Amino acid sequence: MNSIRVFVRTVDPLTSMVVSHYLDSRPNIEVVPAEEHTPVDVVVVVAERLTVDVASTLRKIKATLNAPVIMILCEITRDDLVPAVECNVAAVLPREAASRERIEEAVRTAAAGGGLLPSTMLGELLRHFEQLQREVLAPNGLHASGLTPREIDVLRLMSHGFDTSEIAEELNFSERAVKRVVSELTGRLQLRNRPHAVAYALRMGVI
Repeated sequence: MNSIRVFVRTVDPLTSMVVSHYLDSRPNIEVVPAEEHTPVDVVVVVAERLTVDVASTLRKIKATLNAPVIMILCEITRDDLVPAVECNVAAVLPREAASRERIEEAVRTAAAGGGLLPSTMLGELLRHFEQLQREVLAPNGLHASGLTPREIDVLRLMSHGFDTSEIAEELNFSERAVKRVVSELTGRLQLRNRPHAVAYALRMGVI
């Protein structure tokens, strides 16, 4: 099993030493020094709050490392949640609850593509995206996946093996309209072909 490479970024050297030493002692976890500039799998950021400077650091980490981030914070507010998620934050741990075991669990979960949020924060985030869907996306005929209802209908039929003429008949479209829908969505989302478009829709959970 390959080691999980972790980069630790903290506000003070002592915290960095403690977190790095513990993670480096765990099986299949390797803490990578910042100066090595090697690819990493997970970034651990420890801070007091999600300040402007911390947010700037997260954006730089996203741009340069593009790895999931675990944030250990003394305080986080509702307004911090969306900016954090946009900056690749996959897990948030309140500092008072950030035991060594929970930090290790968060690292392994993030490396596997998962995430961890306190239940209250998860509820806040879900309410935010529900509001976004209701007030912004739905009135403009959009879905959180970036697909319109018409595109979702076409993709659903494609996933069942329907060809262009069958989709047109089922939806009462012209074949040209079906081809235009497919062309527009594959171009907008940079999808290679129809199977790739269907795979995208399945991954987003819309069909």
